[in-house]
Amino acid sequence: MSEGIVLEEILDIQEQFQVSPPALMVIFGASGDLANRKLLPALYKLAQQRLLPPNFVILGYARSPLDDAEFRSRARSSMVTNSEVEFQSGAWDAFAPRLYYISGGYDEFEGFERLREKISSLEEQLSVGGNRLYYLSTPPSVYEPIISYLGAAGLVEHESGGEWTRVVIEKPFGSDLASAHKLNDHVLSVFDEDQVYRIDHYLGKETVQNVLVFRFANGIFEPIWNRNYVDNVQITVAESIGVEGRGGYYEKSGALRDMVQNHLLQLVALTAMEPPIAFEAKAVRDQKVNLLQAIRPLQPDEVPDYVVRAQYSAGTAATRPVPAYLEEEGVAPDSTTETYVAWRVEIDNWRWQGVPFYLRTGKALPRKATEISVTFRRAPHLLFDSTDGLDGVPFMGPHPAMSRESLSRNVLTMRIQPDEGITLKTLAKRPGPSVNLTPVNLEFTYGHSFGDPPDAYQRLLLDVVLGDSTLFTRRDEVEIAWQRITQVLEGWHMQESLAANGSGPYRLPNYPAGTWGPSESGDLLAREGQHWIVDRE
Repeated sequence: MSEGIVLEEILDIQEQFQVSPPALMVIFGASGDLANRKLLPALYKLAQQRLLPPNFVILGYARSPLDDAEFRSRARSSMVTNSEVEFQSGAWDAFAPRLYYISGGYDEFEGFERLREKISSLEEQLSVGGNRLYYLSTPPSVYEPIISYLGAAGLVEHESGGEWTRVVIEKPFGSDLASAHKLNDHVLSVFDEDQVYRIDHYLGKETVQNVLVFRFANGIFEPIWNRNYVDNVQITVAESIGVEGRGGYYEKSGALRDMVQNHLLQLVALTAMEPPIAFEAKAVRDQKVNLLQAIRPLQPDEVPDYVVRAQYSAGTAATRPVPAYLEEEGVAPDSTTETYVAWRVEIDNWRWQGVPFYLRTGKALPRKATEISVTFRRAPHLLFDSTDGLDGVPFMGPHPAMSRESLSRNVLTMRIQPDEGITLKTLAKRPGPSVNLTPVNLEFTYGHSFGDPPDAYQRLLLDVVLGDSTLFTRRDEVEIAWQRITQVLEGWHMQESLAANGSGPYRLPNYPAGTWGPSESGDLLAREGQHWIVDRE
């Protein structure tokens, strides 16, 4: 690639984004997987694009006893082996001197005193100024001590005079409503709410942001984005891998906490929220909170009718053999931790009353996919509704009537990953003397139009430094999401208690690895003559 083309791309990027101000970023957990696989590569790519100034400094903090040279060497190895990074020696030579490291514990005041001294030294030595960003890339168990010692060591300044201090906190933000509320109280005893950036990397994906653009920038869709024209909405977040040796960790979370509380409910909010008055943080987040509050809460005895959970048994997913979840290391033999969840969500507001939102996520499914599918109602009068009217289409459901019903509907599918893009299924006449209808797709692919989208962490890290919290979750948003999830957890607890007092330990339904989940999941939709769209592709 010529220098002229590279410069042209850089200038184009800088037209879209502001260049960030000087700052010092402390990454807690800097020797860990997230920092080396995602955060440092994202910062390196921002530096390549000249979106970070030369006096933007990165200070790693972790328990591992490394020095600056070892930290830089590890980071370089991560860049070279990362398939998403275009490693350039010149760019690395400019980036590496920005990296520094200090070792210390997360629950010892002495380590934070050394951190304060190191920060002061670097700010003076490198003319960084007083802007500071703390990134908690650590296990959630040490969030509270880190926050406490940042405050106790005098490392948190409330914004004044143009300088700022911000903190980014990774998910999971709590494990239920009570723990999320407690963590919020603790964080906000040290930081102000506008200094806190609760990150969900899904919101940084270009195609997730495209959901809002697609809805609100195109006049042909917003008028039909409601109960009058939409029959149902399906959101699938499928993973083809199992827990892969992380059974001990997964036992403490499960699919509901790990994926539904954050990723899926965020996708629901973006898909169904009302138009904000402006694309800025408060307006967007206000509408997301309103939507989450409109999700119908479930009583414990209602949960089995609306939510299905299951575990994968042994099988083959994405051509690889997968052992049963109960056979994974660290998993209890009587575990009731779910690896799959399907949930029929109802939204009680004017726009969506009576339109079911079907959510599901699972591990060890046939392929990796994140998709939002909006199925529209049938045309009020089908002129071409005859037994010979649908040609060249395979049988798609357990009932012929349901198959014909499904085929006559338009479906808009927004693919978040992989093969990011948007597809609209319509019916068209096949060439010939008779009127034979065939589904055809009108398709936009992100890669074909714009090239590969940037990594989500690039966008989100730059937004934090620029002080744009639009794509981050607010306290009330986190807590209302946890409230809805906790109500499901309470229903499951009641279900297990009733089983223990009657027929014995509760056993989850199983689905073989490499399939699309248990039959009970399909039953959620079959009650209304529907099926999971992704399964049939």
